[in-house]
Amino acid sequence: MTQLPWWDPSCLATAMARHFGEEGLVWLDGDGSQLGQRALLAAAPQRQLRCCGLPGQPGSADPFEALEEIQQNRNGIWLGWLAYEAGAWVEPGRHWQKPDMATLWAGCYGVVVQLDLQHQQLWLSGDGPQRQALEALIRSGPDLSEPAVAQMGVAIDQWHWHTTISEFERQVATVQAWIGAGDLFQANLTACAEHNLTVKSGALQLYQRLRRRCPAPFGGVMVASNAEAVLSASPERFLSCDAAGNVETRPIKGTRPRHQDPDLDAAAAAELVSSPKDRAENVMIVDLLRNDLGRVCTTGSIEVPQLVGLESYAQVHHLTSVVSGKLRPDQNPVALLRACWPGGSITGAPKISACSHLNQLEPVARGPYCGSFFRFNFDGSFDSNLLIRSVMLRDKRLRIHGGCGIVADSNPEQEAAELGWKIQPLLAALS
Repeated sequence: MTQLPWWDPSCLATAMARHFGEEGLVWLDGDGSQLGQRALLAAAPQRQLRCCGLPGQPGSADPFEALEEIQQNRNGIWLGWLAYEAGAWVEPGRHWQKPDMATLWAGCYGVVVQLDLQHQQLWLSGDGPQRQALEALIRSGPDLSEPAVAQMGVAIDQWHWHTTISEFERQVATVQAWIGAGDLFQANLTACAEHNLTVKSGALQLYQRLRRRCPAPFGGVMVASNAEAVLSASPERFLSCDAAGNVETRPIKGTRPRHQDPDLDAAAAAELVSSPKDRAENVMIVDLLRNDLGRVCTTGSIEVPQLVGLESYAQVHHLTSVVSGKLRPDQNPVALLRACWPGGSITGAPKISACSHLNQLEPVARGPYCGSFFRFNFDGSFDSNLLIRSVMLRDKRLRIHGGCGIVADSNPEQEAAELGWKIQPLLAALS
């Protein structure tokens, strides 16, 4: 690992895209907080993997088998995304729609740039064909010009909603009827908006807009190709596993909007912390994740060091819990990912029943949304986020989803309002 002169990550990402091309560029971003202290940049992957489709379809491939190949034959750092519908390879059935983006995309990088956003330190790690060129670029001195930001704007009323607010409220009532019938305890119902750009815009430029408005500890952008990219302002870690096998997941359940008035903001946070409905929703998912981790972790190792804690971000307050465990010696990060896929906080309980019922209501596949950005590190450790607060770019189409956890005492109008709290900052960032 070689320490080099500091660059602002926005400027460095732009310079790397200009030098190496945007295709294959990965930027795992942070917000400078304790959780979002580190960032990572990589370009020009030595190798790429792409899996598409669902089981039984022509040309489809099991993404978890591809990840196992990465785990067993790691010759660099692997960065990529796994889509929500990868769950079809864990629990086959009619619970899944076919996504029109890759179920798995991953690139292998011999050289990566690691950044400490708090202390403004930068290191170059690994070895590969582009190391010399990348080191020369960084040593040439930071480009102090303003990073390129997409000039296009999408007016908020130009987005097409696949599910209207009134339809969403009716769907909430449907989920509550299923809960009342004993089919479910909780389900994370989502809605989707999309817009077709008249002029194609680069994913990196769009992400520069998103991160300015919605900084997040587990955000970033991955550009699989000039036609396919994912941009994320996620506040949620899904799974991490260090080289010693220590596992952590940080489920989020419970949301309130931030306010510029300090008194109103404090009142919103206090109301969230004391809400029986939101606390119960969070605890349900903690129990589900404890069960998921129990499939691959050492008996007796699973703990909950934080139960229903308040975390505040630029746009919203959240309730977050932390569940930890110790991976069994006969298991690895891919087994951990499969055991917990899809994430409990974006599905519901019981998980597969929730997926099946939600599939009856949601009009389009989630794709990378509610999936995960992941990182298989040089030392064998692993980290991943949950792709909430995210934008999918395919050709000229932008797509944004948002979701709410529905329980027996949910209020349909309040759930629709919560959907707005989550999606409006993303729409505003791109407006």
